[in-house]
Amino acid sequence: MDKLNILMVGSGGREHALIRKILESSRVNKLYCAPGNGGIGKDSICIDIPVMDIKKMVDFAKENSIDLVFVAPDDPLAAGMVDTFTEAGIKAFGPTAAAAMIEASKVFSKDLMKKYDIPTAKYEVFDDPKEAVKYIQSLESFPTVIKADGLALGKGVIIAESLKDAEDAISSIMEDMKFGASGKRVVVEEFLTGPEVSVLAFTDGKTLFPMVSSKDHKRALDNDQGLNTGGMGTISPNPFYTDEIAKICEETIFMPTIEAMNKEGRPFKGCLYFGLMITQNGPKVIEYNARFGDPEAQVVLPRLKTDIVEIALAVIEERLNEVEIEWSSDPTACVIMASGGYPNEYKKGIEIFGLDENGQVNGATVYHSGTVFKDGKFYTNGGRVLGITATGKTLDEALEKAYCAVDKITFDGAHYRKDIGKIR
Repeated sequence: MDKLNILMVGSGGREHALIRKILESSRVNKLYCAPGNGGIGKDSICIDIPVMDIKKMVDFAKENSIDLVFVAPDDPLAAGMVDTFTEAGIKAFGPTAAAAMIEASKVFSKDLMKKYDIPTAKYEVFDDPKEAVKYIQSLESFPTVIKADGLALGKGVIIAESLKDAEDAISSIMEDMKFGASGKRVVVEEFLTGPEVSVLAFTDGKTLFPMVSSKDHKRALDNDQGLNTGGMGTISPNPFYTDEIAKICEETIFMPTIEAMNKEGRPFKGCLYFGLMITQNGPKVIEYNARFGDPEAQVVLPRLKTDIVEIALAVIEERLNEVEIEWSSDPTACVIMASGGYPNEYKKGIEIFGLDENGQVNGATVYHSGTVFKDGKFYTNGGRVLGITATGKTLDEALEKAYCAVDKITFDGAHYRKDIGKIR
């Protein structure tokens, strides 16, 4: 079979996990990443093109005979990068701009679920902060959930524990524009309780194959305290996601979502992420993402046994039903090492010590999220810096290996949760 020149768009831990998985394929000729990061540069050829520069990306792809592109982050998907590659005759894995709206607008996704009876939390939408405040003042109980409508790096969700917290959240999102234009509209949502589950799925718009489940740890501090982040660690499988729950999700959420998008004229092809909560009234959708989650990808992809390049081509060519996708049964855990101060302000350019690709621990892997490599040394270059991932015969073994690797890596101000996988 022909060898392919492949381009990865993105620069984080998710992209590094995808690149490591792509390198296992027999179909790879050359592998590029734009813009990449310090660690990604050890596994692929990094090209200094910003993720949102669609014209430069396409020009580079044409000049370098790129056969397949993976568009990994949310912003370029929402901006139509896949559409542009497709129009240029280059195969690209990821949804069109029309389909990526399922993540790019919380209002769109909530209205979609309401229209097609897909279980989710009750909600109201506001584009006037005064009306939003008036509504929350009428609520009889708290907490309540307030979401910026648009993309906000996974941080545009505030769980307000009191009326004052809710009023502050509305002011912060809609008046101070904390999340930029994403906060012009907000969704005020019923607070659901129960275990959270992340399920990613490969889909070509007709066939859908759920991946193995995972559990994200969003809060910055131990015991689920502190601010919401893009994710401080993950485990796979999720202990709350039973076969029975999986069957209910496939019947009431997964396929109905694919069918709803088709009916709306927005067929979804790529990786669709379902953020779920297992409530007393069954599983409900908290959010959709139009791409691999980060750090969920860091625990799900190591368990994938099937060639991801073959899966991507089958998705693009709408023949996913012809592929058999296999998974390892070994549990996986990922601990994020973050910069001090994250998710608020933090310093960059701090030297990292003790790094090698497996964190000096057999069975562990270091995925780079926010690093830069210069003069033979790695330095921090983001809020989430490293994803230390390990696989074991049991979840406890995977966690032990991951934390053992974390202990061997240091940089000033390094912050990580010590309870990943402990809340079960």
